[in-house]
Amino acid sequence: MVDLRAQFATIEKEVRQAIDEVLTTQIFILGPQLEAFEREMAQYCGRRLAIGVASGTDALTLALRACGVGSGDEVILPAFTFLATAGAVIAAGARPVFADSDPKTLNIDPESVRVLVTQRTKAVIAVHLYGGAAEMNALLELASRRGLVLIEDNAQSLGASLSGKKLGSFGTCAATSFYPSKNLGAYGDAGMILTDNDEVAERVARLRNHGQTGRYIGAEPGCNSRLDEIQAVVLRVKARYLDRWIAARRSHAARYKQRFTNVNAIRTPSDEPNSVHSYYLYTVQIASERGLGDNPAVRRDHVARHLASRGIASSIFYPLPLHLQPAYASLGGKAGQLPVAERAAHEVLSLPLYPEMTTEQVDRVADSVIEVL
Repeated sequence: MVDLRAQFATIEKEVRQAIDEVLTTQIFILGPQLEAFEREMAQYCGRRLAIGVASGTDALTLALRACGVGSGDEVILPAFTFLATAGAVIAAGARPVFADSDPKTLNIDPESVRVLVTQRTKAVIAVHLYGGAAEMNALLELASRRGLVLIEDNAQSLGASLSGKKLGSFGTCAATSFYPSKNLGAYGDAGMILTDNDEVAERVARLRNHGQTGRYIGAEPGCNSRLDEIQAVVLRVKARYLDRWIAARRSHAARYKQRFTNVNAIRTPSDEPNSVHSYYLYTVQIASERGLGDNPAVRRDHVARHLASRGIASSIFYPLPLHLQPAYASLGGKAGQLPVAERAAHEVLSLPLYPEMTTEQVDRVADSVIEVL
């Protein structure tokens, strides 16, 4: 799916030199590299403030807590997303409520959100899936009208934009992930919260460091969730290349789209008007085919097996929507409840996409998909 070795080969000298600088200073936690990276990412994303944390999951959890979400609250989020989004809601003490997806973008459907809002609803999490923008204007209007906190889960879409603004700059705050495979990935786990709200930023900074307001003075229970200096310096090096890497991803995505134009069984990702997709994942939908047994994913799975037989990786993000996950069975989700999310889980297939791919490699993947359909 990605080739991190190929990426490392292009930046190895810079990365090793940067890490050596940290080793020379022997400052590893909450040091100058993190402070510089926070400033640089805030500027890049069009935010005033950025707070580095240990992972994207922690970023979501601490963002929720810093925005006042807790026991007795409900948080609406898409059912079609990674487990961490709902896990963060649980970790913050709230109850996740699952919304359906927009059939075109597979991002959270604002109309589905609207009908789920109750007196207990405290926040909405808008996940920007695969590198594409959720419908932020409608969500912002709804959040403003109903007095809700709007948090962006930007773990997959750093560098993407909508109406000239970077994703992650719309909501009360945004959480992002620097998991190694991401468009901007650390050499381990790392995450960040971005906001314009001083109180939110101050509370996140406190929570990530055991709730301390001063050395060994705890204002509230917190946790150990600090983005360390080595990860920060690696990310600073890699951030210099982020826009270049995204441009390469977009070029490869355009090639895939061209190759699949006349293949009726394939729906390619939607590059919405006024948006710039960052293509963390190139995820197509393989149309379900009736009459092939009880498994509506059989056609998609057949394509995946065929690719594997050719030595080509693919992956399914995600095979089961959250409302049907065993972890959340107690919330009462049922099959058929969220039809768009459920259909997407049967149809999505992510194909190899990374900046260092060649056109020949993209064509080989496309040829292998087309020949089995």
